[in-house]
Amino acid sequence: MTSRIVPALLAGVGIIWFVTGAAAAEDAPASDSVSAFLADGGSSSHAARRAAVESLPLERISQPHRQHVERCLRETTLYRHLPTKVFACDGELLSFALHKPETIVDIWRVLGISRLALDPAGPEQWRLSDGYGTVGGLRLVYREHHGQTGLMVFHGRGAYTGPLAPRTLSGSCVLLVRHASAGVNAAGRKQQMMEIDAFVDMDGKGLEIVTRTLHPLIVRSAAANLHEICLFMSSLSQAAETNPEGVVRLVSRLPRTEPADKESLAGIARAAGRGRVRTAAASDEENVQTELAARWLPNENTR
Repeated sequence: MTSRIVPALLAGVGIIWFVTGAAAAEDAPASDSVSAFLADGGSSSHAARRAAVESLPLERISQPHRQHVERCLRETTLYRHLPTKVFACDGELLSFALHKPETIVDIWRVLGISRLALDPAGPEQWRLSDGYGTVGGLRLVYREHHGQTGLMVFHGRGAYTGPLAPRTLSGSCVLLVRHASAGVNAAGRKQQMMEIDAFVDMDGKGLEIVTRTLHPLIVRSAAANLHEICLFMSSLSQAAETNPEGVVRLVSRLPRTEPADKESLAGIARAAGRGRVRTAAASDEENVQTELAARWLPNENTR
């Protein structure tokens, strides 16, 4: 997970993916598995777009948020249904990540695998900067949860200034995020399903730049971002299952996370690892950091 691949989508909480996705395209995919994954693709078809629009609970989104969402839907420059992801992860941990994405970003920064800054700007609002030319804001405008399934709608605005575009690109996006429990895998680990539909409305000259030049880069990097983030969430979940106290100590050092959120995440880690036998070495925090960061850091930088 390079610092440019990290920002675009946080386990489905799409962080202005059209600009951070473009920035991510400057880096090669992190592994051959990502390249193979990209071959599967998503969909930009009229049928997929129509189904996504019909799934949006517009009548339940309050004004003026509904107006912003409807405008983005009317003036969409680029639509994408990202490939459906099924990955091993504790359901409580995924729910926490979707509602408190700033805490997961804080973990990335402590591990040294991202420059992304994601800070609360009010109830269910965030400011972001990826350190590579992307700034913006994101707001959760609607959510519902029924048993082990959930739906969330985000609206965001952002801007990108960098080498991939001759001028600053700005615009808005709407993200429809659906998630559900997906049983257990062959190893007995709980699995989660994630689906994301993204609608992007570029401002002014950005429309031509995106449609003629950056569209393929955005589509590929958005899929890669989601893939990498799901892998990270799966790794974090496994670490909590096998080494909960190591995760708890890592969480205790997060500099930007509120104490109440640290306590909640620590509780999730302990619950995930309940009943497992651990040795003193297995509960070492350094082991957790090495396991979580190893995929995304050069070997010489991994502790």
